[in-house]
Amino acid sequence: MGSTVIIKYNAGNVFSVECALRRVGVEAVVTDDVERICRARRVIFPGVGEASSAMAYLREHELDSVITSLRCPVLGICIGMQLLCRHSQEGDTDCLGIFDVPVKRFDNTAAPSLKIPQMGWNTVSIPDGSFLPRECDGRYVYYVHSYYAPICADTAAVTDYIQPYSAALHKDNFYATQFHPEKSGSVGEIVLKKFLEL
Repeated sequence: MGSTVIIKYNAGNVFSVECALRRVGVEAVVTDDVERICRARRVIFPGVGEASSAMAYLREHELDSVITSLRCPVLGICIGMQLLCRHSQEGDTDCLGIFDVPVKRFDNTAAPSLKIPQMGWNTVSIPDGSFLPRECDGRYVYYVHSYYAPICADTAAVTDYIQPYSAALHKDNFYATQFHPEKSGSVGEIVLKKFLEL
């Protein structure tokens, strides 16, 4: 049986995800080894960082084609979610294109009291049919981001900050959250456990 793999690449926060998985009883492998990623039972693609440098690392190590070819459940977190989208305004970066939606920078011109990045706790709204558990609807989760994915056909949850945006995305075997489950306390643990059951 394959393991749970966390993709190691040019982005921070990978090891906090490893610690969060350990808290729910899962020992994950942190690696950028193509063979180990391809053999995984589940793959987590987390990160905090900048889109263009992260995509450059993925391409240099041929991880871009590996990620898009995966057939096991894949969970993107924060910039991991954004890199699964079509394009990012950050560095005018072409991304992996799993989710056919562009990532945009928050514009707080009409609401200057709302600071960029959004940093801290906000509620998440979960529609029927989402991969996220209904018990998480209306609960607080933790965010740190300046860019967002607009609401689209793949939106699996919504948060409102400056405007409504995709707090989660889902298409086929690809799942993603803009918020950080590993920093979201008991709600985050519920989300991680749900993914690990897929």
